[in-house]
Amino acid sequence: MPFRRLALAAAALAPALLALPTASAAPLPLPERAGDHLTVTVSDSGAFDGTHELYCHPTRGNHPFAKEACAELDGQVRWGQELFAPVPEGSTCTLIYGGPQRAHVTGTWAGQPVKADFNRTNGCEIARWNQFSTLFGKQESSPKG
Repeated sequence: MPFRRLALAAAALAPALLALPTASAAPLPLPERAGDHLTVTVSDSGAFDGTHELYCHPTRGNHPFAKEACAELDGQVRWGQELFAPVPEGSTCTLIYGGPQRAHVTGTWAGQPVKADFNRTNGCEIARWNQFSTLFGKQESSPKG
């Protein structure tokens, strides 16, 4: 008899349970990609000193040359290469001092974390700095004479 009561109770409750809203089988939406974001801190450069926020894809932030800086960075991205890599150890660099300018870059670019320091202490570092001249405020590559 207990089985029969259970069967009757289940049959009586079935229409009510079927009327309840069901959980959606659709997957949860993925968060939108926030885009690329860099925090650029420049010092000893003159007018561009300070911290600038750069967002790309879409372009926004307080960087005064945001659109140009995003294009500069996009044009340098190469599959399998670290865009912000330091000068390789043991590189032969000219002993040319380019000035006291320094920059520190953190954030995310092309889905990869970024933490890089820049200076102009020798020819290799000057060339690396010039690669990102718009990001660092369009600094001159060498002092004007």
